[in-house]
Amino acid sequence: MDTQKVAAEYRMSQWAQIIQARVDSGQSIKDFCQAEGISRNAYFYWLKKLRESACTELVKKEGARSMSPSWVQLASGPMQQATEALKIEINGCHITVTAETDHSLLAKVCHTLRSL
Repeated sequence: MDTQKVAAEYRMSQWAQIIQARVDSGQSIKDFCQAEGISRNAYFYWLKKLRESACTELVKKEGARSMSPSWVQLASGPMQQATEALKIEINGCHITVTAETDHSLLAKVCHTLRSL
């Protein structure tokens, strides 16, 4: 392993610790950088570098597995039929009629409504 690569990995490790310390502290980035004497630009630069490195590693790991698109059959439960309903409101009374509503009950309700 060449020295430049080792040095780069060491810096990444150091900045990973710094960024984790900021997260653990609960401070804002501005306050943390000010307290630690770190440039905000440097903080964001290394944060970007760490994210890029993490994404590259993830792609390498995922690349080992097949990343070809595939279809997955989803298990389906029993189909539920959409219930359409007729909703009526008269003088604050709400009536909802569906296909399952008993016809004799509906007739009685209509008779009662006519008498109002």
